[in-house]
Amino acid sequence: MKANKEKTLDRLSRLEGQVRGVAKMVESDRYCMDILAQTAAIRSAVLGVEKLVLENHAEHCVESAIASGDAEEQRAKFDELIGLLQKASR
Repeated sequence: MKANKEKTLDRLSRLEGQVRGVAKMVESDRYCMDILAQTAAIRSAVLGVEKLVLENHAEHCVESAIASGDAEEQRAKFDELIGLLQKASR
């Protein structure tokens, strides 16, 4: 879990730098296509962070609910994942 947390924080730090860079590009009136290329990179980086957090959730929270044998807890974790997938597809 610790390695995943460090990876996530590292990616978020890089994302923060990318966003600042795009803000500077806008302030400097850089070419729109250059800015759009950077926003596409940011979008991809956000998806990478989401993947890490989702993996962590599955490996720890969902796995724990399955191991608990508690049907209510299992249903709650399943419903969380379904809700997330529904939001992502909008």
